[in-house]
Parts: sequence; C-alpha cells; structure tokens
Amino acid sequence: MSENTVTASHRRLTIRVLRYNPREPGSEPRIQEYPLEEGDGMTLFIALNEIREKQDPSLVFDFVCRAGICGSCAMLINGRPGLACRTQTKNLGPEIMLAPLPGFELIADLAVNTGKWMRGMSERLETWVHTREQEVDLTRLEERMDPELAEQIYELDRCIECGCCIAGCATAQMRPGFVGAVGLSKIARFRLDPRDARTDAEYYELVGDDDGVFGCMSLLGCQDVCPKDLPLQARIAYVRRQMAKQGFTRG
Repeated sequence: MSENTVTASHRRLTIRVLRYNPREPGSEPRIQEYPLEEGDGMTLFIALNEIREKQDPSLVFDFVCRAGICGSCAMLINGRPGLACRTQTKNLGPEIMLAPLPGFELIADLAVNTGKWMRGMSERLETWVHTREQEVDLTRLEERMDPELAEQIYELDRCIECGCCIAGCATAQMRPGFVGAVGLSKIARFRLDPRDARTDAEYYELVGDDDGVFGCMSLLGCQDVCPKDLPLQARIAYVRRQMAKQGFTRG
C-alpha cells in the first residue's frame, strides 16, 4: 500500500505554506514545503504547531481557543476559507496548500488582522443597540421577548468574526468598502431586535448602497464557507427586502 494512501492511518503529508512577512526587510512571497507524518485525529492546527515546534519556529499563524469559537485560525485551505482547528487532515489529500485569508491586512505568513477590519466595520455600522433614552437604567428588568424571535437573534450572534465570509466573497475582493455577509448579518440582527430603536431610514443610510446590501451579487460564497453554518442567505435577503422598501419610499 502506498505511503500516501488516504485511508492509511499515518500518511506522509506535504504541507505547503505561502509565506511572506511584510515587516521583515528583504522578505518576498514564497511557497515553503513541510513534510509531516499524519497523526490520529490530527487537525491543521495540530499540524502547524508540530511544524513550528519541530521544524520551523519562524512560521507565523494565529490561534486562541482551538475549538472553533474565536475564529483566529481562519486561512485558505486548498484555496477554500476555513478554520485550521476544525479541519482534520484525514479529510484532505496528502498534499495541502495553506495561504492567508485575502481581503485583510497581512501580519505575516498565515496571520491576518481580521480584528482591525471587524472593528472598522462595527464602528461604521454602529453594531450596538440604540435606544432613545438619555440614560439607561441598568437595574431595570428587560421586557420579555418572544422565544422564537430571541432564537433568531441568538442565531446571528453566533458569528465568530473569523473572516471566512469576506475571503469567500467576490464582491468583497472587488470592493474594499463592501461590508460583506458579516456586516449585513449584524444589521439583520439589530433590525430584528425590538430593543433597537433605529428606523429603516437610519439602517438605509448605513447599508442602502453598493458597499452595503445592494452590492451583494448573491453568489453566496459566504454561506458556503461559513464555519458556523449561519443562515446568511436568508438574512441578506431579509435586509435587502427591507432596504428596497425604504428605497422605494424615497422615490
């Protein structure tokens, strides 16, 4: 049996990494190969740590939780956005190509600054509950919410801001100002929330243009690659309908 047979428990893997450190003088983009013996239950996160510990301590990648919750280890895996900690090598071929997510500022190698992009998007879209009250009484109990509506809001709150939807979005790659599925799903979340006092006219000012919901080409690469399987298609359609109605009222 070939040592690279996919069904073998301990294959010999070749992991290719697109490496580049823009802060290192003389650094140029290059592909570097790392041979590795596959272990039982090995994920790409485990493989990358083994490479860094035993072969190349200069390899840069990001991680925090190792459980698919923080989104820090998102990268291109054989050209497809995904989480290294949730991708088992047994589900891939013996040759694996890794690259940083496109659309974000590159830190080095596989690490990108998704946090900077997400913060800019959140500030631009004002992704927090807006009230008309001058002062908020933190001791007051919240009004009861319909459980089904609460579930819809919670579903969108499961977004981990990993950046996979932006990396998989054709519009985001062509229009740097496009807020993407992550931004539009946040607008949907607050539009659904009865505690948010904003009107559709105010939401329209935020996403009623080509950098917002009308820039989406409905290719749905975002939904295909979302590691949390969020209902992005349905929520983008929801925001588009509400904003289209608002647009018609403006003549």
